[in-house]
Amino acid sequence: MSSNPKIEDALREAILSQPDVILDDKDVMDALIAANERAMGANIVDLRSIAMQRMETRLDRLEDTHRSVIAAAYENLAGTNQIHRAILRMLEPADLETFLTDLGGDVTEILRVDAIRLVLESAQDGLDPALSGLDDVLAVAAPGYIADYLNQGRQGSARQVTLRQMQQGAPALFPDKAASIKSEACLALDVGPGCLPGLLVLGSDDPHMFGPQQGTDLLVFFTGVFERILRRFLS
Repeated sequence: MSSNPKIEDALREAILSQPDVILDDKDVMDALIAANERAMGANIVDLRSIAMQRMETRLDRLEDTHRSVIAAAYENLAGTNQIHRAILRMLEPADLETFLTDLGGDVTEILRVDAIRLVLESAQDGLDPALSGLDDVLAVAAPGYIADYLNQGRQGSARQVTLRQMQQGAPALFPDKAASIKSEACLALDVGPGCLPGLLVLGSDDPHMFGPQQGTDLLVFFTGVFERILRRFLS
């Protein structure tokens, strides 16, 4: 009879049927490594090598997670700085005409979008003659246009911020750039009591710039500030 103890058949079959259970059990692996140090058995050395490989794989996954978290934090910080810079720029103008000019110029560049369009619903047709030169930024639409544009035929109320991808932009909003617009952020505006709603549309030629899977916290904040600035001018 051999002096080496044998594993009971039931235990051996259990280990062979579920080897991953052994590798995932820290206490069992620690015991096997300790036995290896005592007996220096070749088979146990192999198990130790497998365990080390699994630990290295887990460490690699952990490092990847850390890199992803850091990258997301950096992007969030960069986005926050962008929004803050745009808001500071919008607070500078003393009149609506300068505000709209900056909106189509500096603010567009700061936000790194290709076009910005402000839509105000009105029962009257056309722009105020004083703002007629700003029709590339400001548009006047009939009552109900904004809800239809946001919902696109769907039932229910629209969200304050809608992010979506598209084949092209709306020609009515981007007559010169509609073909190049591949994604947009639509910010629904409450411009004050007794006023019809407004809409700010940020258009981009990058289809991944705006999408429904993205967070909207920063844009919700931006929308709230934009509404307050616009109310000041419209009042």
